[in-house]
Amino acid sequence: MPAVCPCGQAESIAAGSKGPGRSFGKPLKTVLEKSPAAPNVPGVSTLRAIFLLLVLVTANRLPAAGPAASLAKADDLAARVVLLANSRQPDSVRLAEFYAEKRGVPPANIIALPLPEAEDITWREFIDQVFSPLQDELYRRGWLEGMATSLLDKLGRKRYALTGHHLSYLVVCRGVPLRIYNDPTLLDELNPRRLAPQFNKNEAAVDSELSLLAQNGTEITGMVSNPLFANERPSTLDAEMVVIVSRLDGPTFESARHLVTAALEGERSGLLGRYYVDLRGPHADGDEWLGSVLTQLQDLGFDGDTDREGGTFGGEARFDAPVLYFGWYAGDLNGPFAAADFSFPPGAIAVHIHSFSAHTLRSATAGWCGPLVARGVAATVGNVFEPFLQLTHRPNLLLRALSRGLTFGDAAYYALPALSWQAVTIGDPLYRPFRVSLGEQEHAVATLPPALAPYAVIRRANLLLRQNDRPAALAFLQAGMREQPGIALGLTLAKLQLAAADAKAAVGTLGFATALKQFRPQDWPLAREIAGLLAAHDARAAALKVYAALVGTKAPTPEAQKALLTEARATADAAGDLALSLEFSRQLNALVPAVPPAK
Repeated sequence: MPAVCPCGQAESIAAGSKGPGRSFGKPLKTVLEKSPAAPNVPGVSTLRAIFLLLVLVTANRLPAAGPAASLAKADDLAARVVLLANSRQPDSVRLAEFYAEKRGVPPANIIALPLPEAEDITWREFIDQVFSPLQDELYRRGWLEGMATSLLDKLGRKRYALTGHHLSYLVVCRGVPLRIYNDPTLLDELNPRRLAPQFNKNEAAVDSELSLLAQNGTEITGMVSNPLFANERPSTLDAEMVVIVSRLDGPTFESARHLVTAALEGERSGLLGRYYVDLRGPHADGDEWLGSVLTQLQDLGFDGDTDREGGTFGGEARFDAPVLYFGWYAGDLNGPFAAADFSFPPGAIAVHIHSFSAHTLRSATAGWCGPLVARGVAATVGNVFEPFLQLTHRPNLLLRALSRGLTFGDAAYYALPALSWQAVTIGDPLYRPFRVSLGEQEHAVATLPPALAPYAVIRRANLLLRQNDRPAALAFLQAGMREQPGIALGLTLAKLQLAAADAKAAVGTLGFATALKQFRPQDWPLAREIAGLLAAHDARAAALKVYAALVGTKAPTPEAQKALLTEARATADAAGDLALSLEFSRQLNALVPAVPPAK
């Protein structure tokens, strides 16, 4: 994914306006180069005032008050969600109905239109079959504020004098097209805004274009700056400029439905699990953002691992309970995610930065977003075409907003610099992953999923360590092991004891693992680490018991199995256990193809 500024192209991006008489704030060049702050919106207030005056003067031309009118001042976000479904696909409508039922959205807020059934469509199809019918229906129902005319613009869209909207979120359901192809015939050959060649195109995400439903006569070439980007306190005017769009979509309708249930489960229990952050991508800016993500996660107390070697996490890496994943830069999902038995814990958020991470959502293996949804993620973001790095969702801003309690929909648009471009937001926009605090999790620990509850204990211990209170952290982990023992919790406690130079206590803590006869696939790397720690601290007999159980459990990769058997044989040799050493050697030789004799 090319970066914008490092390639020297930011200077070529035109101002935030995509057309005459319209400015969304500061030029994108300024937005990209400055630290996040609330952007100015010069010119919009004057334009809005003119529109309001026109509306008042021509009030008899406004639509009758619809359901949106009575909700304009409502605080209930669910009551102001509008759902878009494809009436040609019954499952699309059923998905909208399912979401409405689960989230308390009025059934009248579902708009089912006969839409194209392909993921990829032309601009003519988008305007005639998606944008214009939806805009007309939103206006008819009172969701859009302003005045309609009988005139058409140069693209064949009805001319509206719109002044705002009443939607909290627009949720598009699987069956609604995803991408709009570039159409060179619609480009202005004169390029009056002097767009750089890579930005002088009109390919786009359907959802990103729908974000402009409350705008008037927008141009379709290039992008516009997002007035909500890094805006700590968006004004009513800022909010009325943008329709926040999120998508319930995935390889199957079942996986799209799971986006809803996963979010609800996440809200009930709060985030439980570990973080995983991939660093060492192709551009310094991306690594800076992900470095900020790592700092935030650690400040929040989450336990986790960071890959600083380049590439992505290997298939043999520890990857238990990945409730928070942020990384880059691979074309298709790989590593631990690709394991046949991999699945996310409830409420998981995963973001992988790549130019085409959402080029299709119908595949469980191609790209990242579709495969992540297939594996049970609750929320993710991606790109349908090349967006250029600095115009993608900023993962550090996304996490910052979520951890402050914002909904996923609001956080995604807080983190997004550009609209009318390539980004998609996938998941329930009402989802608040940090709705349940750590304190509330601890208070209701008996109601948490047993396999995940220990991660709340680990998180509290990490926060105590950040306060330099090692004794309290040790005591907290020890109490957790007594009440809810688990392999992740035991390993964490033992490593903390080793850091305090108490090897005897660590070996005692890890002794529980010798009684385990088999391990879950996600626990295999942890058990291997436990065996290695036991062997390194003169508890070889205990280590061999763990190795023996691991050998009988399927390893995440053949290479990991070979490494394990090599370690196990070395431990058996050091312990003087010839029988076990020979057995481990036999199994290791069976994995290594025989070398044919030389001719």
